[in-house]
Parts: sequence; structure tokens; C-alpha cells
Amino acid sequence: MTAPQQVDYRDVQRVWLEADAIPEIEHAWLFDHLLPIGGDPLGPVFEGWTLLSALAAQTSRLRVGVLVTSNRIRPPALLAKMAATVDVVSDGRLDLGLGAGSRPSWPGARREYDAHGLPFHDAKHAIGSLAEACTIIKRVWTEEEPFDFDGTYHQLKGAFGNPKPVQSPHPPLMIGGRSKSVLRVVAEHADLWNVPGADFADALERSATMDRLLDELGRDPATLTRSIHLPVSYDDPARTREAVAAAVRAGFTHVIFGLPAPYPEGVARWVADELVA
Repeated sequence: MTAPQQVDYRDVQRVWLEADAIPEIEHAWLFDHLLPIGGDPLGPVFEGWTLLSALAAQTSRLRVGVLVTSNRIRPPALLAKMAATVDVVSDGRLDLGLGAGSRPSWPGARREYDAHGLPFHDAKHAIGSLAEACTIIKRVWTEEEPFDFDGTYHQLKGAFGNPKPVQSPHPPLMIGGRSKSVLRVVAEHADLWNVPGADFADALERSATMDRLLDELGRDPATLTRSIHLPVSYDDPARTREAVAAAVRAGFTHVIFGLPAPYPEGVARWVADELVA
């Protein structure tokens, strides 16, 4: 995972092209912020989906995605169209990462929304909107005729998507988050669930909550892939390896390495040798 902030385009491009040639690395991710969330608040940050499309066109093997798209920024039918386009560009390699958007409790949450004229509703609105968005996106991807949608948070008339995504029935949907309300949306809609792994004890607690929610829905836990984002230490790879081992033992089979910038030369090969192998 290469957060596209405080870096140049060529830095991110270099890492992705290198990773694309290394079979041990299976997927690559960007993030979805419009202003930096770390480092210089006026530093560079690239828009995630336009950058993703560029990188998808230049790679041939990696699965690609945004970890995770803020549902606050783009209307879901528009996002479905964007995602279908990237799936076509990548010849069926997209995982759609989606989340409720920045937490209102985070002090810097409103900054990027206010700066771009985007509404920043409360948590209840964000979660309800996310649940409806999951339904809308899948319908745009799969329905063969235009449809209307009259929801609490979204209203559409004549919604339709063409071309459809390459992947059938549609690209996998990853939802990221840790609050119980988000986990309920995950249990109902997602193919993959991602949780930050900096606080591993918390990740385990959230995973146990997920088990209970899946049981309530009568859903087989094996149908939900558990994904964890782990910060990488270039100076202490053993610590990262220990975190990976613990995560896998706990049932997290989809591991995303958060690479801090600046990215060393050959960092993708380093990840494969020092962390994966």
C-alpha cells in the first residue's frame, strides 16, 4: 500500500511497476484523501481513483484498489461507473475498497471535505449511506435494464451502467472499518473486510464481533475474507514478520503492507524477500 501523499507520481509508479513483476506480491493499493493526512498539510497528495486508473493501465498482473474509498466523496452510481472503467482498463483486476469516510471524532476529518465543498454528515448518515451505496453499486454493475432507487440517503432515476465490469458477477467488494455499525454493513454486503492492524488486540476483538454478526445473518464465515493493514518497519522487518504471523494465526489471510515514504530503491523486492518469503 503506497499512500500517495508527500511523494511524487514517479515514486509510486516505480514501486507498482516493480511489484507487478514479483509474483509473491499479489495486490497493490492507494488511499482516498484529497489533502494530506500526515506530514506537511500543504504537501502533495494525488487523487486516488485517477491515479489508480493510470497505474492499472501500466500493470498487468497485480490486483489493484483504493484502501478504502470514502463513500462521502462520490455518489455511489458515479463510483460504480468509475470502478467498472478501472476493471475494464485492468482487464478484471479491481477490488473495490469502500468505507463510510473519515470518522467525525477525528479532529482533522472535516478539513478535506470543507476544502472541496463536500458535505460532512454525522456517523448515522455515513453508515446508512454506505449500506445503500453497496446495493446501488452492485445493481449498476449487474442489472441489464435501467432502474430507480428510492432510498433514505440516495435517490436515483434510470440508473444504469454500461460497460459492465470484466469480473463476473462483479468485482469483489472490500469494506474497511472497525465500528460495530460498519461491521454490520460488512457482514451483509462485503466479500472482504479490512481492518487497521496497528492495534492488533483491537483487530482481534473486532474479528470476534464479526463472527457474531455473520452468525446472526446465517452467513458462512468462510465467505468473508479478512484483510489487515500492517505498518512496515524498514529498520526492523522482524517486527513486521511477527505481526504477519500473528495475523495469519488469527484468521487474517489478506495482508496489506503499509509502506512508509520515501520508498527505498528495490522496496518491492525487499518486501518479497524480507516479509513474504
